[in-house]
Amino acid sequence: MKTTRRDFLKLTGLAGAGIAGAGLAGCANQSPTEAPFRLSHNQDFNMSGYAAPKLETVRIGLIGIGNRGSGALRRHVRIEGVEITALADIDPAKVNRAREFVREYGHEPVTYSGGEDEWKKLCERDDVDLVYICTPWSLHAPNAIYAMENDKHAATEIPAAQTMDECWQLVETSERTRKHCIMLENVCYDFFEMMTLNMARQGFFGDLVHGEGAYIHDLMDLNFSKTAYAGMWRLEENSKRNGSLYPMHGLGPIAQLMDINYGDRMDYLVSMSSNDFMMGRRAEELAEDDDFWHQYVGRDYRGNMNTTLIRTNKGRSMLVQHDVTSPRPYTRIHLISGTKGIARKWPGPARIARSHHGWVSDEEFNELQEKYTPEITRRVGEMARQVGGHGGMDTLMDWRMVDCLRNGLPLDMDVYDAALWSAVIPLSEWSVANRSASVDIPDFTGGSWQTNTPLMDINLEKGGSTRLI
Repeated sequence: MKTTRRDFLKLTGLAGAGIAGAGLAGCANQSPTEAPFRLSHNQDFNMSGYAAPKLETVRIGLIGIGNRGSGALRRHVRIEGVEITALADIDPAKVNRAREFVREYGHEPVTYSGGEDEWKKLCERDDVDLVYICTPWSLHAPNAIYAMENDKHAATEIPAAQTMDECWQLVETSERTRKHCIMLENVCYDFFEMMTLNMARQGFFGDLVHGEGAYIHDLMDLNFSKTAYAGMWRLEENSKRNGSLYPMHGLGPIAQLMDINYGDRMDYLVSMSSNDFMMGRRAEELAEDDDFWHQYVGRDYRGNMNTTLIRTNKGRSMLVQHDVTSPRPYTRIHLISGTKGIARKWPGPARIARSHHGWVSDEEFNELQEKYTPEITRRVGEMARQVGGHGGMDTLMDWRMVDCLRNGLPLDMDVYDAALWSAVIPLSEWSVANRSASVDIPDFTGGSWQTNTPLMDINLEKGGSTRLI
């Protein structure tokens, strides 16, 4: 995929950062150690471990009532201490349906729709504590930043940002306003992922050496559907950017296992994409029978498979893959390898090994599961499965966020996680555009990663009092 200088500046946000003239005309010849990205900042306030004042009732305003937003409402009405006070979507019909749904559970939200900026009125309300964002990717950072500027906590679907400039804006706005900004990475609350995190923290794997994650999910039919994504936004993303566009599902859990931002940090990455062998052809095939698809013919679609490699400050390695077009079975891989053992979730069933002799028996796996299943799963897991949302992990994620806000506790993930995991997108694009050259990864914590302590409280050492109803 060809990336012009203008496109590159737009994607990375460098033009807005005031350093567009930093010798980027020959970006393909840029030295790997001279990649034009801001690498650190003077931390205004450390949001890692920050506990905002407790909220007896968490008043939620939700922006974006598509597939994800509708699912979030179905979960929030089942969480104690939640009041849904406002809803916003550009489509009036979606807002009206959502309002009627939550009314059945005793909520009376004010609604905003019909205009592109109506969501801002939701953020400006005095009866909203948390803005929950389920809009298309390009709006996540603007929504979250505006929410924090208006004295609201922000919880955004993934990714939290699309450009490096947006990543830094999220960090600096959160630090300045003392408002939480959490990226809603639901996979961090999946049951096997939390169990392996508990195992790692108790030393089962020894010293961690390597981790692998992925988002390999055949979305061809959805991306080329006129109704699946409003305005064809997801196909537009795949036709304009070439890199790891959605790394967080695979990356987040292994980053937590390796205590990234909490004792270790990502140092640099390299990224490579295959050619596109499928999306361009699909557009051509559809255009033969429907003129609508002519606008998508001849575009430089992202490659089928992107592979990104990351090295950490402590010398660990991470592999992250992204493919949403190939006819492959779904996988997030979730592999963690240490000096004493290994775990891998896909291909199923999930397995654990202690040595090169092979996976443990089913009986021993069940014993390990009994020993290392964390308290959050024991206490809330079954109810979360009943409420639903990707097998219950969405419910666990939302429940825990509300529980932390109601008890005045730090959230399990912070703005530095949101910025770092999202930054892999533009960083991988730069590497792909530069023949897989290595690129340094910014330290969004301003050096505090060296003393920060891990946040993900899967054993509920504090909190856990909020009920699912």
